[in-house]
Amino acid sequence: MLTFIFITGQVQEDEVIDSNVLPYCTIDKKQKKTIGEMEQEFLQALQAFYYEGKSIMSNEEFDNLKEELMWEGSSVVMLSADEQRFLEASMAYVSGNPILSDEEYDKLKKQLKIDGSEIVVEGPRCSLRSKKVYSDLSVDYLKMFLLNVPAAVVALVLFFFLDDLTGFEITYLLELPEPFSFIFTWFAALPLILWLSFTFTNIIVKDFLILVGPCPNCGTENTSFFGTILSISSGGATNKVKCSK
Repeated sequence: MLTFIFITGQVQEDEVIDSNVLPYCTIDKKQKKTIGEMEQEFLQALQAFYYEGKSIMSNEEFDNLKEELMWEGSSVVMLSADEQRFLEASMAYVSGNPILSDEEYDKLKKQLKIDGSEIVVEGPRCSLRSKKVYSDLSVDYLKMFLLNVPAAVVALVLFFFLDDLTGFEITYLLELPEPFSFIFTWFAALPLILWLSFTFTNIIVKDFLILVGPCPNCGTENTSFFGTILSISSGGATNKVKCSK
């Protein structure tokens, strides 16, 4: 038979209390780091190890961080085959034993950028060869989605206007017994509204792309629009953007 004895007491004035033991597992929610902060530390550790060949944290700290992110359900710690291959190629290049040619490396890096991989995202950096400062951009899917909202509102108005013109026949179809109402709503009404929305948007805004990235000078997030609005082009493949700050 085992007996557990719990001893409680007060902390002495000269006693030092470390409240940051295992910071990724602390029960103090005020001090616990967010998933975003932990993911950023994880990526910084990977990039420093594979790009620069140095460690910014111990193996134990890295394993604890990775395990905590896995428990939190983060997808950053789950690397694809291409991401793993890219990191291995980066480390091999730093060590002086490249395993990929420059063309293969650039092609793999470009494909990972297209796929939205966080591994290849780099902050503002200076090129000693061209004497320029660079900063990677990413697609702002939220703003691109919001561009369709005005057209969706117009499509809904036309949809209900058509319903009114037909003597609310469309409303009658929506109120049919199941499964006919479900089929009409999801396979006829909704696709029609989405098609009208995208059609109206493409008439006004063509071949658009919205990118966002940090300013190379101050790090402020800036947005750049590519495309054509009412036959007025944004400038082709190159944009000149003045930092908001």
